[in-house]
Amino acid sequence: MPRPKISIIGAGNVGATAAHWIASKELADVVLLDIIDGMPQGKSLDLLEAAPVGAFDADIKGTNAYEDTEDSDIVVITSGIPRKPGMSRDDLVATNTKIVKEVSKKISEFSPDSIIIVVTNPLDAMVYVAAKSSNFLKNRVIGMAGILDSTRFRAFIAKELKVSVEDVHAIVLGGHGDSMVPLPRYSTVNGIPLTELLPMERISALVERTRKGGEEIVNLLKTGSAYYAPSAAVAEMAESILKDKKRILPCAAYCDSEYGVNGHFVGVPVKLGKMGVEKVIELKLNSEEKEAFRKSVEHVKGIVSVAEKFYE
Repeated sequence: MPRPKISIIGAGNVGATAAHWIASKELADVVLLDIIDGMPQGKSLDLLEAAPVGAFDADIKGTNAYEDTEDSDIVVITSGIPRKPGMSRDDLVATNTKIVKEVSKKISEFSPDSIIIVVTNPLDAMVYVAAKSSNFLKNRVIGMAGILDSTRFRAFIAKELKVSVEDVHAIVLGGHGDSMVPLPRYSTVNGIPLTELLPMERISALVERTRKGGEEIVNLLKTGSAYYAPSAAVAEMAESILKDKKRILPCAAYCDSEYGVNGHFVGVPVKLGKMGVEKVIELKLNSEEKEAFRKSVEHVKGIVSVAEKFYE
């Protein structure tokens, strides 16, 4: 039986590292595509040559041709310009809207039955663009954001408490940006609520660091943005889809009425299986959480409206 096929559009740091995670987990054969001649081919060959040491079996191919992505089970969009110091995710909207629009049309042409995972920023708007351009069912277009934001929150909690990251669980809702909504009330350490383990001032500091997590890395790197954690999140999503694990993961998913959102992609917990988003899980939010989520959704709507101006 042939292995599943995952194509990754964009062979930069996020795309190439996602290929590494996916291949090393033996989730699928990987096609790494980029417009730069030689770059995806070189990175793919390098990764293929690491397979004997890493003890993983997967075919890894670099290409500049969309024909090589044909009949993919999952297509990951990482292409676009990255954030630089002083830039917000929103600043990327004009350039990346045009890129994601064209990429999504190619995906619908060559892999019409695939599931799309969007990584390109500004994430929530780019998921919208991908869905509009591909004309896929909304459950088959998903944004990688909540897992990244949540894993940052989890990492900070584990470091603060000096406990294993394996025991820390957390959820972040809303848009992928400064308006995101980490939920301490739903964050636990082996079932123990975070609110019983840390004072509110420390929790608030971790929440704020989570909101600024991407910016912190951009400012440190100076010439790029995060890629290890984002690409690991992509692999986690791909595994849940390909293995039909039906994991409950926070992703940017289409909400038709859930959480009072009508017709936008926004970060919420979802059941992720072979059909893509199989269910949006609605949490009971208190008044403060509801207001924070509402503001985050309004911010997402604003970016989407900007993306629509550049769509044509």
